[in-house]
Amino acid sequence: MTSTSGLFRTKSVEQSIRDTDEPGSKLRKDLTAKDLTIFGVAVVIGAGIFTLTARTAGSVAGPAVSLAFVFAAIACGLTALCYAEFASTVPVAGSAYTFAYATFGEFIAWIIGWDLILEFALAVSVVAKGWSQYLGDVLGSTPVMHLGSVRFDWGAVVIIAVVGVLLATGTKLSSRVSAIAVAIKLGVIALVLVVGATYFKPSNLTPYIPPSQPAEDGASGLHQSLFSFLTGAGNTSFGWYGLLAAASLVFFAFIGFDVVATTAEETRNPQRDIPRGILGSLAIVTVLYIAVSLILTGMVSYTELADGNATLATAFAIHGDTWVKNIIAIGALAGLSTVVMVMYLGQTRVLFAMARDGLLPRSLAKTSSKGTPVRLTVFVGVVCALLAGFVDFGTLEEMVNIGTLVAFVMVAIGVLVLRRTRPDLPRGFRVPFVPVVPILGAAACLWLMLNLSIETWLRFVIWMALGVIVYFAYGRGHSVLGREKPPAAESELTPAR
Repeated sequence: MTSTSGLFRTKSVEQSIRDTDEPGSKLRKDLTAKDLTIFGVAVVIGAGIFTLTARTAGSVAGPAVSLAFVFAAIACGLTALCYAEFASTVPVAGSAYTFAYATFGEFIAWIIGWDLILEFALAVSVVAKGWSQYLGDVLGSTPVMHLGSVRFDWGAVVIIAVVGVLLATGTKLSSRVSAIAVAIKLGVIALVLVVGATYFKPSNLTPYIPPSQPAEDGASGLHQSLFSFLTGAGNTSFGWYGLLAAASLVFFAFIGFDVVATTAEETRNPQRDIPRGILGSLAIVTVLYIAVSLILTGMVSYTELADGNATLATAFAIHGDTWVKNIIAIGALAGLSTVVMVMYLGQTRVLFAMARDGLLPRSLAKTSSKGTPVRLTVFVGVVCALLAGFVDFGTLEEMVNIGTLVAFVMVAIGVLVLRRTRPDLPRGFRVPFVPVVPILGAAACLWLMLNLSIETWLRFVIWMALGVIVYFAYGRGHSVLGREKPPAAESELTPAR
């Protein structure tokens, strides 16, 4: 039931669902399981498949990079099951934020929402800058202007503006555009697999797990992983430590499937379609990642990919097929376009849910006649365009990773909490083997978090502290739930005898 007092006041699932029919802030239900699967594939497969695979194979795991993808997929799969149950039980915009509101209470929900703002805003801006770099490869010149001493990345701003217009027009149109872009990048990946298979030599896969050796660029100080700092272990390449480190690296190639859950309120049959969209897209991308990594490490020896700038195109260049580089650039442009779009969509839906609950200005939750939050879409676009256009992110990219993993852990734990507090709720999908699966999912994500740098952890703590200040300065006093009249005590309802 809803509790309306204290920091940990909870919002019932029933109230969350009732709020979706609120006049003036109602999203349009247009999406199907097919649309959600497209969104999932669109956001997960980006430039990482063309770059991260080669670099990880060459410097961290060798041919075992394909096994690293399997380990990462298992960790994602455990969490994806938890997202599927939550989204089918609470089919409301906001994803982990909304789930936390129903289980852990308002303060924790705010923290998760603030965390997701960090994840999505940085992801949109960082990926837009990556898109701009690939645009430079296609155009033959870098899409950057120098305004005095200021460097302006106009390519990144262009993709954010185009995506913003599409999202403001309607989620269904965005899904159709995503479908076209997904078809292009899947076609490029298919071409890479077919051409790469002609150079495949099983001998290149031996040894599958190369012997361990000290990492050449072992990080130290604030740049070392928290795991390395706490244990003194790690900072090695290849071997089993290298394989586990590689799993942490390639895990981030899967980031984004959780965005599918943010569209629950816009799905025609969320109880059935959300689980299908989340699990279906994860299955597709896992197969593609493993296939590409096997072909890559079978084409050339992993030692030929040791250059920190190695990409999938490097393997083809070794065989004299330099033309493939241009094909891969086109695939990366299509891939990153859809990543920007779906991350942008996720950011607006999380902010929409927080604004509708009053934790942010409620005026931001207004929807247009087409059922889209145009004000929020414009606001997010302006902020992300400024970040992408003028900020050089550097190591800030890891902030996306830690933000995502915190949300994953909370969702996994939240499944256990909601099973205990509300066993009566109808669930369109149920996580099997509870509590084992959620506990393993949370543990896997915590392990991956330990492999992030101390520097990233410190920045994350500062961002969260800022969020706590904003909550007490604005959110707590303007909360819709907090302004509701508390239910009368049981003694007040019972006539005196």
